[in-house]
Amino acid sequence: MPTVAELTALYTNFMLGPRRGPGVCDVCFNFTDGYARCYACTHGEAWLDAVAPISYSVAREQLHHALARYKRLSGEMARRLGVELAAVLWRYLAQHEPCVARATGTDAFELVTTVPSSDSQRDGRHPLRRIVGEISGPTRLRHERLLRRAGVPIHAREFNPGKYQAVRRLSGQAVLLIDDTWTTGANAQSAAAALKSAGAGRVAAVVIGRHLNREWHENDRRLRGITRPFDWEHCALCGTDAPGGPR
Repeated sequence: MPTVAELTALYTNFMLGPRRGPGVCDVCFNFTDGYARCYACTHGEAWLDAVAPISYSVAREQLHHALARYKRLSGEMARRLGVELAAVLWRYLAQHEPCVARATGTDAFELVTTVPSSDSQRDGRHPLRRIVGEISGPTRLRHERLLRRAGVPIHAREFNPGKYQAVRRLSGQAVLLIDDTWTTGANAQSAAAALKSAGAGRVAAVVIGRHLNREWHENDRRLRGITRPFDWEHCALCGTDAPGGPR
């Protein structure tokens, strides 16, 4: 069976690591025109205590296609993509979950859950829950389905604290929220609002891909300036060497 490092080797060549700095949103790591926060994070609700994107996901490029196809395809191709993306999450969390916890202001995450699907037909069998609850070693023993879609019709990219409902009450546990893609952040922030309304303590989001369009403003120039290959030893939140992950 391939190792986590072997499964992520191809992704290392095309992933692009977000980093803090001038012109980078200090919440979601979107590029800005010199502002501390992007438009969505400035004008949207802020329920998450930290956001950690593993990589930028550039529209119509390799990671974007993988994140779209693993949940749209079926059969062997979908299974393979799910295993590869699970390995990306595994490798990142094995090295950098402590960075996310520190940024969130907690020692550790007691529970792990996923953002429900924006597609009501897919929500009950979303492959992200298999990635987090069955395949990824750092998350599977702590995973629990804590959220479900509410019956209220709400636009997929609109923040609404009633978009999701918690399936049970919580008692102050820190929750690590996993999603595959961050575009505006509305779904993850809505999920965090539902978790905190149900009694969760600190809530952080780890997302595999922070969506960007290369053609938008200076995005192409700034993406071309990111070091390749992807650096597994540093994350968006830490900026320092982390202990080694699985081999």
